[in-house]
Amino acid sequence: MLERKSRLVFFISLIVFSTISVAESYPKRILFVGNSYLYYNDSIHNHVKRMLIEHYGNDDIKTKSATIGGSRLNNHNIDHLLNPKNLQLDEQIDLLIMQGGSGEVMTSKSRKIFADTAKSFSTKAQAQGIKTALYMTHAYTKVDRRYKENLIERIAKTYYEAADSSNSLVIPVGEAYEIAYKENPSIELHHPDGTHPGMLGTYLGAATVFAVITETSPEGLNYNYLDRVSDQDRVFLQQVAWKAYLKSIL
Repeated sequence: MLERKSRLVFFISLIVFSTISVAESYPKRILFVGNSYLYYNDSIHNHVKRMLIEHYGNDDIKTKSATIGGSRLNNHNIDHLLNPKNLQLDEQIDLLIMQGGSGEVMTSKSRKIFADTAKSFSTKAQAQGIKTALYMTHAYTKVDRRYKENLIERIAKTYYEAADSSNSLVIPVGEAYEIAYKENPSIELHHPDGTHPGMLGTYLGAATVFAVITETSPEGLNYNYLDRVSDQDRVFLQQVAWKAYLKSIL
């Protein structure tokens, strides 16, 4: 908890006093590691890239994705992925974003494995000057047999604790889903299967990643994935992403 409060002071200082330095130091090579929660709907790394290019006006931003369907974080070979040649990159990545399997929060054993893996992967990345972040998953809907009421509380606790122990940022996508559903219960963020993200869920996830990376609100971005996201949904989801980010640093 103390570390999270320290990060809050750090982030507020950046937002108020260091806008120029943040803009100069934004990540230009980003790797997402996870599973189908990331690659559904044309893959979140593509949407994040387009948002960042619009914001920064830099076409040289590169995002990469290493995903395995149904995988947990420890299923990935981080040593292989931290070699930029294996990502078809000439330079090392600046930011590593890690997403655990949705079921990893279910038991104390699986939560420990996730936290230990996040710390191990982060330590290796940080030793090479790479910043690290954890992509918080969303909860299931009642359609999925694994649904549990208030599961988001367990998810959030798992990710914030893992972030504290691994010196990583949290990208609060799961909390963003909860805010969106509370404010607009009719919005469809999930795929009909009740577990994967639908198009709007992926857009919300990308906007939340954007908010964490830039430390600015995504509201005002024109990006709408070839008109597949309506103006009303685009503005609403951008606002929700910023609310989730602000909540995450309190």
